[in-house]
Amino acid sequence: MAIDPRGADLKRLLAEDPGGPVVMLNLLRFAEGGRESYDQYAAALRDTFLPRYSAEIVYVGDGGTPLVAEEGQDWDVVLLVRYPSREAFSRMVADPEYQQVTHLRSQALTEAVLQPTTPR
Repeated sequence: MAIDPRGADLKRLLAEDPGGPVVMLNLLRFAEGGRESYDQYAAALRDTFLPRYSAEIVYVGDGGTPLVAEEGQDWDVVLLVRYPSREAFSRMVADPEYQQVTHLRSQALTEAVLQPTTPR
């Protein structure tokens, strides 16, 4: 299952850029014991990287039992993060210091969705 964006994913993100801010939808499914590792990653993201790239958490919440979904489409956490631009997001994930903490996210998750959204 996909967990982390790859270089081709980031190129496509930038190529499809309509301009302006982007809100990244994160749907997260944790591995056994992964919540603790993700919390360490989230602390670094919140305290260091989001301020550095002028981004902010819009919403974070634990997933409940789905009302409408196919079996296996439930998520442990839903997270919305607003970035001033797709370029800012791309710069953040390429930041060498950020790269030093991404293993915490990768090892915490069994599956993830990371989808850019734009205001309507």
